[in-house]
Amino acid sequence: MPGRTPSLRPRTGRAEGPRRGPSPTATRRVPLALLLPALLGVVFLTLPLIGLLVRTPWSDLTAQLRGTQVLQALRLSLITASLATALSLVLGVPLAWLLARARFPGRRLLRALITVPLVLPPVVGGVALLLALGRRGILGQYLDSWFGITLPFTTAGVVLAEAFVAMPFLVLSVEGALRAADPRFEDAAATLGASGWTTFRRVTLPLIAPGVAAGAVLAWARALGEFGATITFAGNFPGTTQTMPLAVYLALQDDPQAAIVLSLILLAVSITVLAALRERWMTTA
Repeated sequence: MPGRTPSLRPRTGRAEGPRRGPSPTATRRVPLALLLPALLGVVFLTLPLIGLLVRTPWSDLTAQLRGTQVLQALRLSLITASLATALSLVLGVPLAWLLARARFPGRRLLRALITVPLVLPPVVGGVALLLALGRRGILGQYLDSWFGITLPFTTAGVVLAEAFVAMPFLVLSVEGALRAADPRFEDAAATLGASGWTTFRRVTLPLIAPGVAAGAVLAWARALGEFGATITFAGNFPGTTQTMPLAVYLALQDDPQAAIVLSLILLAVSITVLAALRERWMTTA
């Protein structure tokens, strides 16, 4: 027809849809050179856990859980891990905000120093705590002479040792949540006249609440399983400083059944933490 512009699309005889290549996971064959090491890795990581479950005295489990040693260690571990997590929240959340929002010289160095306890051997961390907070430590000597406060080999020392190794987990988690949060909400609150504390309390904290919760769970689990720094700084006194990891180490020599039961409790806590954080890991992945 006159006045009609001819179409430049080539005619193929069928409607053209979006081209779809083969799915990256469609019938992909796993090379044998990768499959065998992967299976060995699975066996290596799961066989000890299976051995723990197989060797657990299930018929005598209730009696073991009612034992004085198990109950004391469990009670002390729950209390100290919760207190260490609370201390980490009070100190770690503001520290994470400082790293994520403030700009100051030496911020990278400060972040590196904060993450050192993640890679530092726990025993070395305990020695460092003794040198800082012991009776002859940098700060501990003044606490002892001025206020009569002695931290090593006390329950308070257990809390400090656990917080020292657990707080970096919370700081990194909260800092990541702060960096992922949209700062425009905070800017809008500041524009409307809200103070810095009000903005943090009413706007920032609700935004990063999932990150704070995840960091608190990780810190609590890490504090519950702490061994090296605790035994070095706080010792191993039943009812006072003997937490579950320390009780496992001691019971393994005298009462292996109690050691297995305590290990089973720690395993159950670890699985619970993984289950609680699974949804967050899956969404970030």
